[in-house]
Amino acid sequence: MPPSAPHRGDTGTQPVDPRPFMAAFPTGVSVVTTLGADAAPHGMTCSSLASVALDPPTLVVCIRTASPTLQALLAHGRFALNLLHEGARATSDLFASGAPDRFDRTEWRLPLGAGGPHLTADAHATADCAVAGTAGFGDHTAVFAEVGRVTVREPAQPLLYGRRRYARWSDAAALPQPAPATGAGPRPVPPPGGAARVRG
Repeated sequence: MPPSAPHRGDTGTQPVDPRPFMAAFPTGVSVVTTLGADAAPHGMTCSSLASVALDPPTLVVCIRTASPTLQALLAHGRFALNLLHEGARATSDLFASGAPDRFDRTEWRLPLGAGGPHLTADAHATADCAVAGTAGFGDHTAVFAEVGRVTVREPAQPLLYGRRRYARWSDAAALPQPAPATGAGPRPVPPPGGAARVRG
């Protein structure tokens, strides 16, 4: 049978809007921060990130190519990735708004060797990163970065986002866990006159 043609939506001509699909995939919430040429802080809310490799420790964040934060980040070559705790919803909204005074309305520090500002009051974990490479695609740029240092602040819990709404990790973690499975499950029925055949 010949391979089927790539599926491009119901009409075959209109591009697919992936946002409803991605809204159904809950994630944590982060704020990417860096410094501009004048040492002024830049930052934006980002939920598009993933781990790429453990050796060397590498992650990727996807940022709108036209973002001023991205331009500053690439010029600086370094950034900090602040994972917001569940009490920092207002900070997520603030950094998503693009308000020019967002750093004036947020507690932050710039520790020695930091890739960008650490949101000390709102982040439960921060990774200091160095840009290792980029890949542009469509209206976004994927920034691959090597992690040089990780700071974790216990016992704060992560802020979650999905279905266009926020949720608290502590609420999700408080739900009863499913009971462990008992027994080995159904066994294959052997064919007539012989032992069961198992195919991988």
